[in-house]
Amino acid sequence: MVVPGSEPGSKRHGTLLLHSDRVSAIGDPGLKMFSVGTIPASANTGRSAAWTPKQAPRGSGAGAGPETPEVAARSTGPPGGALSDHGDPDEAPTGEWRVRGPAFSFAPHPSSARRAMRLRPLRSLPRVPRPSPLVPISTQSPFCARASRSPAVPSRLSGAGPGHCAHLSQVAGPVDCGDPDPVVGFLNWCRRVGLELSPKVAVSRQGTVAGYGMVARESVQAGELLFVVPRAALLSQHTCSIGGLLERERGALQSQSGWVPLLLALLHELQAPASRWRPYFALWPELGRLEHPMFWPEEERRCLLQGTGVPEAVEKDLANIRSEYHSIVLPFMEAHPDLFSLRVRSLELYHQLVALVMAYSFQEPLEEEEDEKEPNSPVMVPAADILNHLANHNANLEYSANCLRMVATQPIPKGHEIFNTYGQMANWQLIHMYGFVEPYPDNTDDTADIQMVTVREAALQGTKTEAERLLAYERWDFLCKLEMVGEEGAFVIGREEVLTEEELITTLKVLCMPAEEFRELKDQDGGGDNKREEGSLTITNIPKLKASWRQLLRNSVLLTLQTYATDLKTDQDLLSNKEVYAQLSWREQQALQVRYGQKMILHQLLELTQVGSFPVP
Repeated sequence: MVVPGSEPGSKRHGTLLLHSDRVSAIGDPGLKMFSVGTIPASANTGRSAAWTPKQAPRGSGAGAGPETPEVAARSTGPPGGALSDHGDPDEAPTGEWRVRGPAFSFAPHPSSARRAMRLRPLRSLPRVPRPSPLVPISTQSPFCARASRSPAVPSRLSGAGPGHCAHLSQVAGPVDCGDPDPVVGFLNWCRRVGLELSPKVAVSRQGTVAGYGMVARESVQAGELLFVVPRAALLSQHTCSIGGLLERERGALQSQSGWVPLLLALLHELQAPASRWRPYFALWPELGRLEHPMFWPEEERRCLLQGTGVPEAVEKDLANIRSEYHSIVLPFMEAHPDLFSLRVRSLELYHQLVALVMAYSFQEPLEEEEDEKEPNSPVMVPAADILNHLANHNANLEYSANCLRMVATQPIPKGHEIFNTYGQMANWQLIHMYGFVEPYPDNTDDTADIQMVTVREAALQGTKTEAERLLAYERWDFLCKLEMVGEEGAFVIGREEVLTEEELITTLKVLCMPAEEFRELKDQDGGGDNKREEGSLTITNIPKLKASWRQLLRNSVLLTLQTYATDLKTDQDLLSNKEVYAQLSWREQQALQVRYGQKMILHQLLELTQVGSFPVP
């Protein structure tokens, strides 16, 4: 049964898709199992702190940019911060993995610790997406121009649509693991590589929201260990069969995305007859069924997602993927014809593998003292990448020096699916990086963006004389100097908080303050009294802002709403009419959910900024 708004083929969130395929349990008698509280010495479990990016992860589509998120630690484990029954007191904590799937974006690490300033080259291999452990690698795609701030020229890849993508079997050939059932073959492989699964979980298609997933065969308590993945079982540029070559050629393989070595490792292993990863590949989705917007026809993408910021992000991705392939990847493969057959020397296949890595890989966050280093390279994590996503997830992936562990974060009843989190991600990020969304109002992490230049435009519209107009530009230049705004930045508004609180409140203050006060502030070079006169700029505090601030914010919201092709009522009518909604294509349904969630946030701001209804002077 397919729920309206969903279809098989890619990872889905908990309410989008149901399957009736048979269950393939993991009760392989030959597979090493463990019970809670008894963990192999190799597990070396350590307490971990969840990493929460303050920036990239929760931004909304229209203009989220290259700035990489700052990382702050917060506890997400069981009460008390300890994981029950599986802690190793001798091992120091090493942090948590960002949730899954690096986003392909070429954005530079911000020079200053701005909380969430997003510059328009949308996506940037974020260091750690806003939330979760191994938080999905990013909330940005590393293929969104890292250095360029100018709009990318749209780039279409020939034949790169779902109907034209190669199936994995066309690249790797039939996967013969000696087992007719790919799940059985995968579980036998797990036994050989030391990947241990709890007898309480099962790899299955039945009872999951999309493709393969993991379900609880018995009730699971918070803190219980679900599976352990030794680092030797990870598929990376270091563990693949050409790891030595990739390391020797590291300098020649440097790229803005940082993904080239892993992608080359995948290209080689996919066509290597004796690849040790073949049973793992058998559980991968068909490359021809990936539903990222980068595989949609350009006209359809622009029509359905106008105003959300996704089309701009995809265009940058496509242009940068093409450039990276022709300048680095193809020359490398041609220089090593014995390692890369002709069938994998394909821009189309490279495009598909980028999408796969974006949706299925993990990226280990840097430690606080390593903040200035380049982000870690993405890796493929067997078993962990089987789990689907839900904002209200029930499991987290943790890591230690020798292994990774998936741990339940809340009770999971028998028969229920086990969900990881790909991060606290807005729907525009989910559709762009994973090919699905969470229907309104399920995604509590959804956001909407107000372009910074839109606020400038609203301020200019409020000027009456040329002198006032020139002063508005002067104020804007001053904010740019303070690194509070940028030509391609956006203010990020969540459903309950303003993620770019400091940037927005400073911008409103400077653009609305009396001319004399601005002159004094400018003379002090921005070093005057920085106390927040109006308190924190949370959603609940917006009505308490000065009337001039609220009016400027309101005008900015109205201008933002004009960028969408449809208004809120049109989208509401489609969502409320079940028969009409069911007749929409899957892509139309997904795009509708993205647009609607953003517009609901923006309309909430309209209500909160009605100047005439508030007594605040």
